[in-house]
Amino acid sequence: MTEPKRRSAERVRWWTYLLLALAVLGCVFPLYWMFVVATTDTATATRLPPEIVPGGNFFHLAGLVFTTVPFVRSIVNSLIVAGTIGVGHAVLCSLAGFAFAKLRFPGRNALFLVVVLTMTVPTQLAVIPQYMIISSLGWVDTLQALIVPGLASAFGIFWMRQHLSTTISDEILQAARIDGATTWQIFWRIAFPLVRPAAFVLGLLGFVTAWNDFLWPFIVLKSPEMYTAQIAIKALQNSYTVDLGLAMAGSFLTTLPLLVLFVFVGRRMVAGIMDGAFKG
Repeated sequence: MTEPKRRSAERVRWWTYLLLALAVLGCVFPLYWMFVVATTDTATATRLPPEIVPGGNFFHLAGLVFTTVPFVRSIVNSLIVAGTIGVGHAVLCSLAGFAFAKLRFPGRNALFLVVVLTMTVPTQLAVIPQYMIISSLGWVDTLQALIVPGLASAFGIFWMRQHLSTTISDEILQAARIDGATTWQIFWRIAFPLVRPAAFVLGLLGFVTAWNDFLWPFIVLKSPEMYTAQIAIKALQNSYTVDLGLAMAGSFLTTLPLLVLFVFVGRRMVAGIMDGAFKG
């Protein structure tokens, strides 16, 4: 490499690292600011110029969070709901994606088009009919009212259908059928193991979406013992004032499980996304 080209590469590398550092700072600063407010009070949070050094009030506010609302129960409820939805996304969307990608049946393309078109419909439009169905089943103020509607999604079916279409050849499936494998055996023993990284990423996305969901749990859940983490944070606020320190302490405690999750599975998530990016 000649000297001008080497200098140009170093210059590009320097600007690349600078942009990445700024992007990381932009992503991390809101979390840091949330922790700063969670260690102070409302007056400090609204001061200009703002405080950027954490205070010493976090454990007091965290204790108030646990005594004001059934926070531990709310975290457990969120784990149950989000964990079940994450597993449901990984398995059920893979099944539907396999059917659309590799099975031949009348109306397959039309049905898949309908599934894709549902992604253009705002979620808010489905709230009223969905609540009517849940109410008729007697599921209001229960966790299954949150779990069942979220077990699969149009995006998840589309995601897995694309992965299965590009990952598994029809010849492999035909060979398995010649050997006497059933459709379920072909899916569970051949197709699903090959797209397991993509299913893992989809399940993780479903987990995070269910964990952060507020609108539907706020409509369906009534009693404090059924609250999820997001509804518990809302319950920390009264009708007239908002204690920013208390609210941010609850928000920070709710964010901690997601941070721990990404510490352990972040590398697998990136690997799963990149695995789909290199498919031809």
